[in-house]
Amino acid sequence: MRATLRWAHSDLRTHRGEALFLVLATAGIVASLLLATALFGYATNPWQRVFAQAHGAHVTLHTTAAADAGRLAGLDGVESVAGPCPTVSLTLASAGGRASVELRGTSGRPGVGRPLITSGHWLDPATPDGVVLESRLARALLTAPGDTLTVPGTARRLTVVGVADSAEPRYRPGERAGLVWALPSAVPDPAGQVVGLRLTDPGDTGYAVQRAVTELGAGAIGEVATWQQARAEAQGDNRLLGQVLGLFGLGALAAAGFAVHGAIGTRIRGHLRDISILKAIGFTPGQVVRVFLIQHLLYALLGAVAAAVLTEALGSAVPGRLGAAVGVWQGLPSHTAALFVVPVGAVLFIGATTSLAAWRAGRVPPVPVPRPAAPPAGRLTGVARRALGAGVPPALVLGWHKAFTRRPRSLSAVGRLTLPLLLIVVALSAWTTIDRFHSSPERMGLPTALSVRADASLDDGEARALLERDPQVAAAYPGVEVAALVPGQTATIALRGLGTHAEPYPFTLAEGRAAHGPDEAVAGQGLLDLLHVRVGDWVRMTVGERPQILHIVGRSIEPENAGRVISTSLDTLRANDPDLRPAQYQLRLDPGADPAAVAGRLTAAGSGHLDVHTVTNPADGLSPLRAVVLGLIVVLALIGLIELLTAIGGTVREGERDLLALKAIGLTPRQITAVTVTATAGTALAAVLLAMALGLPLARWLIDAQGISSGVGAGIAQLPSPALLVPLGAAAVLGAAALAALPAARSTRRRLADTLSAVT
Repeated sequence: MRATLRWAHSDLRTHRGEALFLVLATAGIVASLLLATALFGYATNPWQRVFAQAHGAHVTLHTTAAADAGRLAGLDGVESVAGPCPTVSLTLASAGGRASVELRGTSGRPGVGRPLITSGHWLDPATPDGVVLESRLARALLTAPGDTLTVPGTARRLTVVGVADSAEPRYRPGERAGLVWALPSAVPDPAGQVVGLRLTDPGDTGYAVQRAVTELGAGAIGEVATWQQARAEAQGDNRLLGQVLGLFGLGALAAAGFAVHGAIGTRIRGHLRDISILKAIGFTPGQVVRVFLIQHLLYALLGAVAAAVLTEALGSAVPGRLGAAVGVWQGLPSHTAALFVVPVGAVLFIGATTSLAAWRAGRVPPVPVPRPAAPPAGRLTGVARRALGAGVPPALVLGWHKAFTRRPRSLSAVGRLTLPLLLIVVALSAWTTIDRFHSSPERMGLPTALSVRADASLDDGEARALLERDPQVAAAYPGVEVAALVPGQTATIALRGLGTHAEPYPFTLAEGRAAHGPDEAVAGQGLLDLLHVRVGDWVRMTVGERPQILHIVGRSIEPENAGRVISTSLDTLRANDPDLRPAQYQLRLDPGADPAAVAGRLTAAGSGHLDVHTVTNPADGLSPLRAVVLGLIVVLALIGLIELLTAIGGTVREGERDLLALKAIGLTPRQITAVTVTATAGTALAAVLLAMALGLPLARWLIDAQGISSGVGAGIAQLPSPALLVPLGAAAVLGAAALAALPAARSTRRRLADTLSAVT
């Protein structure tokens, strides 16, 4: 054991930099995997907790006020029912802003989908104008219990008595109305009603919706929301962040395993004589294997423990969503198990790759085998000889020959170095895609910057004139969005009419063409997947009691509503319903205009008649991903550095046997150094080219696959520009050459006796 420890200590002193990089890389990998686990827990647990405690409804149906929704309690598979509760749509204003809300009348806390009070108290008949706000809406309005809300255009005032969490789909400014609970007396003239169904089997949600629509009639159904939609919406960007961290963490772990395998293999080839001596003095093959295995397991264990300790101690202090995710994750029952399993799994994986490489050391014979006199690389190729004849410097020709003529080792070194570089290319592609959402939102399905709703006091002409009067409003597109029942009546989708035939809305198309003629429409990927249709098909849906048949001529990039959107012109919808009037206006601004400033001017000009919101950019929720990508690039760079040091060490050791021959043919020490530097740079160049050739298509495929799974659709990937990739590749190649220069120069100054011992 003492001899084993002395050998390990000597090896550590020789490879201190490599050991440090391995510890840091392992720490970064384990930290990214722990953060991915935290984000997955944070994405799922809060909504699941609220849904369980609130005894949430699996199906929420909005119906007409005249519908007999109470009959739904008798449907097969319905365990319990909440409501029906009368509802009316309002706009509420506070000191913090304005919001469209659904005012829901209820005499007591419902047994199904009951709100969970987080501050204040529930409705009290002693406060007839009291309301309870859903927590996300309360944050948007900057209100708390005791504050007063107004209804613009009226003298009506409502008092906030409580704030509550709900498992129903959340408030989204300009997209989904917020939820407000009030006493039934506060809803004297309801426009509709809502009923919640809790099912005995949540898997039968689609069938339950179909039975409910059949029972009440399609004309009585306004909108259908299911628990799966609410869960997916609540998970949102947190799940995507977890997927990115997990994917790159596992990729980095694989790269680290290959790097360790290559490092041990190179070290074994350089210490064959020492290993033979150890066996000659009594070391068993198992002891030799344990020398390398224990050494690298300790490196990995040190990095894993450091990552676990830092994540546990400081993770919740990280600002933003990552810190919040770690804080929630630390309170989950699975937290302790994950904190143990993830680091142990990473250490065991590195240990497995170490064992495979160390096993070769155990097979080294106790009597050294003389090395072959002829170089394994063989003779110079015809291309190399012609290059020498053409006057190409011998150092470049011999260096290139050394790098690529030992096929198995050369391909192995290039492959191991390619993996971290490939992951860096994918990470940069994710970064540039997020930047594209911010810099060119019109190319990502967001051609407009503001969404405006006008109250009933303004007709279409007056509202458009008021909006287009602003000097920075380039166009105002009238529109309406209604819920439509899909064929089979198992769900509702968003049917939008935006723009007119004279002034069409500038949809961002990824496939097909724009909708110009009557009954033509474009659809999001989520809708195509839901209905199992494709561009060119006709679809039928039901709006109230009116059927709407549309021809899908294009696929648009739809970042809203999980892509379950079909869009046509307002004129097409008016042909089916002549009384339809615009409910909103989408504003396209002049380049360089500040949406917040324009929104402020329009709100002031509207004198309380306009509800103006900035259009939500999905990339806003992905801002933490930039820091994540940067951290992953650093970890991958460390892994690449480990592999590069391994390749340099192997090239220098293999060049020792050629040193006398190179000097004999007249090469100077500087030229001999250039041979090694060229070989290392050639390996790095091949890895860079291979990483870009494979990484760019892989990045496009991964990003588009994520877009398809989220309903946004393919076509959102933005690959890094050559202006970024070329300097990155050049830096990798030049850095490799610079790192190889010092050890290569040292090898040329070795004593003659040392050089002869390397040959024999």
